Amino acid sequence: MTESVKTLAALRRHIASLDGIPAAQTCARVATGHAPLDQALDGGLARGRVHEFFATAEEEGAAAGLALILARLAAGEAPLLWLRTAAAGRVGGMPYGPGLAALGIDPERLLIGMMADDAMLLRAAVDGLRCPALGALVVELRGRAPLLDLTASRRLALAAEESGVTPLLVRLGGDPVPSAADTRWRVAAAPSLPLPGNGPGMSVFDLHLLRRRAGRDGLHWRLAWDNGRGVFEEMGGGRDERHDLGQQHSGRHDRPAPLPGAVVPLPADRPAADRAA
Repeated sequence: MTESVKTLAALRRHIASLDGIPAAQTCARVATGHAPLDQALDGGLARGRVHEFFATAEEEGAAAGLALILARLAAGEAPLLWLRTAAAGRVGGMPYGPGLAALGIDPERLLIGMMADDAMLLRAAVDGLRCPALGALVVELRGRAPLLDLTASRRLALAAEESGVTPLLVRLGGDPVPSAADTRWRVAAAPSLPLPGNGPGMSVFDLHLLRRRAGRDGLHWRLAWDNGRGVFEEMGGGRDERHDLGQQHSGRHDRPAPLPGAVVPLPADRPAADRAA
């Protein structure tokens, strides 16, 4: 990790120091590499727009991992900024370098800002979005996060539109409320297929498109992240979620028994045995 920013003032100084770094090449969309998903989004996630990813607290690894992967795709060679509160670091642990690298995230290009509370976190997010040298911004919020109301989300949206930096909001244990987000998703880990020799498979995510400001929603995909090729692969999703609900008890099984997937940045402050317990 390049640096852990302790205060809002320090973060502002650090962002200012990035002005000489060329930003990633701008374009209208962030393509995921999965044709049906990109087609449904008119080419991918809109750049310079707010995107929210909701997950239960138990699914924080899946939500954070997906957001970081998408941030990497949005950033190209530019640095990423991950903003969290100090409480989030104590609860969820700190990112694990080899785990990040396994997702294709270069720890040398990941900046982590640790803020005292949600109020400072949201102020830092607006400051970060005003720095076009950043490639993407991940903002982690836990619980209801009442300070992230419609007004606050509009501030984030306006700052993102002006700079072109794409903010990805990870909402752990929270419920959707009125927001200026361009898209809103529900994320969960999904089973993955074993590799030869019964090795652990690729990280797999269940994605439900809850809302899109200008387009169809209610869609579902199950996607595996192919880190070697830098794209998402289909794992049996890509259909209308409302149609899936009528088919989920058909009894058909097209794939062998899976292994658990979507294991991302492991907390470095607890032994693996404790996490598995």
